[in-house]
Amino acid sequence: MSGTVRRVVTGHDAQGKAIVISDGPAPYVHTIAMRPNYYSTDIFRTSQAPAQIVALQEETTLGPRRQLPTKNGSVLRINHFPPDSTSSLNVTESKALFAALGNESGSTFGKTGRHPLMHRTQTIDYAIILSGEITMLLDDTEVLLKTGDILVQCGTNHAWTNRSNAPCTVAFILLDGQYDEDLQHMFGEH
Repeated sequence: MSGTVRRVVTGHDAQGKAIVISDGPAPYVHTIAMRPNYYSTDIFRTSQAPAQIVALQEETTLGPRRQLPTKNGSVLRINHFPPDSTSSLNVTESKALFAALGNESGSTFGKTGRHPLMHRTQTIDYAIILSGEITMLLDDTEVLLKTGDILVQCGTNHAWTNRSNAPCTVAFILLDGQYDEDLQHMFGEH
């Protein structure tokens, strides 16, 4: 599996006419040795809201891996989930896996014990199932999502597990968010 995703980015020429400024593989594909055949391809990032629109957009996905968008930013990525091989990870391995994603503090497995990939982020995530099927685990429930389904994840504690025998491909759009003060208190965070 290569993680190659064709990405077309448009912009404007010197006269303000619409043009294609790049057309080819998205340059940033993230893999994790602890998750064979898993890959995550960052397609585009914004760093503010409203997003700054410029004539010739510079590359937005280079630099260290960041699972989350920047403050007031967004990220679009395509993840390829092979059948799950992570259910036997311990807490230390789980934290190392999230560190490789750039979000060690997001791991909640040590608190919940439900699944090694349980995590919480202050984001609104749109997950669009492009192919296959995947199960999203919540604290006490779960939901099976199949090709064409769309999930809106609102800062909840969750994990993704592919219990099928075939890969699943998901497009994720993450929007920076902030927990309501009352909700944050429920998590024991101040």
